[in-house]
Amino acid sequence: MKLIASSLRRLSLAVLTILLVVSSFAVFTPSASAETYQVKLGSDKGLLQFQPKSITIKAGDTIEWVNNKLAPHNVVFDAAKIPTKSADLAKSLSQTKLLLNPGQKVTTTFPADAPAGEYSFFCTPHRGAGMTGKVIVQ
Repeated sequence: MKLIASSLRRLSLAVLTILLVVSSFAVFTPSASAETYQVKLGSDKGLLQFQPKSITIKAGDTIEWVNNKLAPHNVVFDAAKIPTKSADLAKSLSQTKLLLNPGQKVTTTFPADAPAGEYSFFCTPHRGAGMTGKVIVQ
């Protein structure tokens, strides 16, 4: 009888240990982390365009805008051409300060609850030259 009780205790401890190990994986598994993407302001060939012109991200991701060539540049989101049509959201995403030197960077982080859809943006000094782009939030 003592042998059976001892075996049951060992079996119970082994099962509890296994459950503890398995449950720790569920608790300590990292959640999906946000990504950072890079968009150049001005092409490598000196054209007045964003590179890439269109980028697909997820809500919560960040875009790093890097001044490349033919300054000055900035990034302004068009409130009429974003899913919410919200001037406040467009303003919070925009980087209106002009970047003057190559290599200067600014970032835009999309809110974790940003609605899916297309977000159109442009460079204020070069909008007339067609320096526009879009972010697609999935």
